[in-house]
Formats: sequence, C-alpha cells, structure tokens
Amino acid sequence: MEIVRTRIPDVVRLEPRRFGDGRGFFSETWNRARMAAAGLDFDFVQDNHSFSAQRGTVRGLHYQAPPMAQTKLVRCARGAILDVAVDVRRGSPSYAQWVAEELSAENGRQLLVPKGFLHGFVTLTPDADVIYKVDAYYAPECDGAVRFDDADLGVDWGLAPGAAVLSDKDAAAPSFQDFDTPFSYNAA
Repeated sequence: MEIVRTRIPDVVRLEPRRFGDGRGFFSETWNRARMAAAGLDFDFVQDNHSFSAQRGTVRGLHYQAPPMAQTKLVRCARGAILDVAVDVRRGSPSYAQWVAEELSAENGRQLLVPKGFLHGFVTLTPDADVIYKVDAYYAPECDGAVRFDDADLGVDWGLAPGAAVLSDKDAAAPSFQDFDTPFSYNAA
C-alpha cells in the first residue's frame, strides 16, 4: 500500500494495491500491523456506510468532539466523491486550512482524516457509496457541524452556488466564525 502525506501532513492518502484479472480485482484496504509499522496505529471500532442518490450531495462539514473524537478512514466503493478535511486544531500551523482528494471506486484511494479535523464530502456521481471506519463510537451528544460553504474556510466544492443537496442539519450548520473548536494541536 502506498502512503502519501497531503499538504497537511496529518491527513494521509492511502493507495491500496489491486490485484486483478478477468473476473475483477482483490485489494487489501486495511492491515493494522502494516499500518502500525508505518506509524498509523488506530483501533477502528465501527464501520459506517453512506449512500447518496444524487450527484452534488454534500455531507459535512462534521466532527465529533472529545471525548468521542474520531479518526476516519474513508473510501468510495461506488461512484466518486471529493473528500474534504479541514484542520480545526487550535495552535496547528495549518489551522483553518483544508485538503481535498477525489476518492472513487475506480481509483481505490482512501483518506485518513485524524481527530481534530472537520470532515465532509460531495458526490461527483449519482449513486455513491461511501464506507468509512472510525476509532470511536458515534455519540450524538458530541456530534457537531460547520457550514460546508463558509466563506472563511473557502473550500472549493466544485459546485455552483445553491446547487448542493443538503440535509436539514447541514443546511442549518453554524458558521466557522461561530465555531469554538474543542480541539488543540498538542492534544490531537
């Protein structure tokens, strides 16, 4: 597996090898021992599956606050997404900066989004299946969001204004300016 540090080095793109023939392919998407040897040692406790029927569906920007903060390993099993991570660790040299990676069934890439980051994605195709592992259980009392199109963050979602398909929760998410981050760079 190829491990690629993004321009925010704590966010990592994983590119599993695929072994294919006329039937299709096989790919090992996570191997705890190999990843731990590379310094990526996580105890994933829950797998999540998100299906989005429409192209332009935005899910995010979400976070789960301590003590139930989550590291996520995200991949797209059908279709394609633009996956986004925003550093919200107070004191981080990359605070309020974001990275985005295209994840698709075709390219097989995965994105490791550590604790202390807002996370979201937009579907680039209809009928997109996104599967992700997390290292802490979902806790509704720790759940939060920031507006996906906040001007202070300036994330380029590749969408025309007003074109995003949003949940009521995401449409009502607060601005980044009103967000009091529960994360710090040294504690992430």
